[in-house]
Amino acid sequence: MVIHREGYKIIAVSVLLFVALNILSFYFFNDALQWLGYIILLASFALLLFVVSFFRVPKRNLTFSENKIVAPADGKVVVIEEVTDTEFFNDKRIQVSIFMSPVNMHLNRAPVSGTVIYNNYYKGKYLVAWHPKSSTLNERHSIVLENSNGLILVKQIAGALAKRICNYALPGKKFEQGEEFGFIKFGSRVDVLLPTNIKIEVQLGQMVKCGITVLASFN
Repeated sequence: MVIHREGYKIIAVSVLLFVALNILSFYFFNDALQWLGYIILLASFALLLFVVSFFRVPKRNLTFSENKIVAPADGKVVVIEEVTDTEFFNDKRIQVSIFMSPVNMHLNRAPVSGTVIYNNYYKGKYLVAWHPKSSTLNERHSIVLENSNGLILVKQIAGALAKRICNYALPGKKFEQGEEFGFIKFGSRVDVLLPTNIKIEVQLGQMVKCGITVLASFN
């Protein structure tokens, strides 16, 4: 397991705050209140571990198949439905949405190999990521990947805690399936918009793994 580069600065600041907080707590608390210093030590250490674990990137054996669409994020499938897309396609699509809780890995990987033909950032609200309208009202970053099978739209959506979406998918860039294209900090959601003739391979409520779980197959 490695630590994602997006976490370097936050982790460094967290370590400095951890050290400073505990030096001050043990300096100011006398022997009668030393127990409080230990509570602060344990609580702040647990918080530091959480911050470090949030930016983890575990080693995985990724799924590679030109006829498969793999999960672009870790998390829980919260939506599988037919929608009318008004952002890019202006037609009906099958939407599969993955909710990432703060304990999930937040690296995003390309669900298919392809070339980025669309990349757009939208300012918006910070509704909880499982809210039905978060796909259209929240801050988000959308990309479209094109290959011989067609077009796939992927939305990185900010949640109530996520205040920064990192996206590296510049227009014209070619991605291999499973290659990293972004990162979302502290709780969020990813939507995948698929052709209506696709075969869905997951179910509502299913936990999926980024770059491994097959979401759908081309017929």
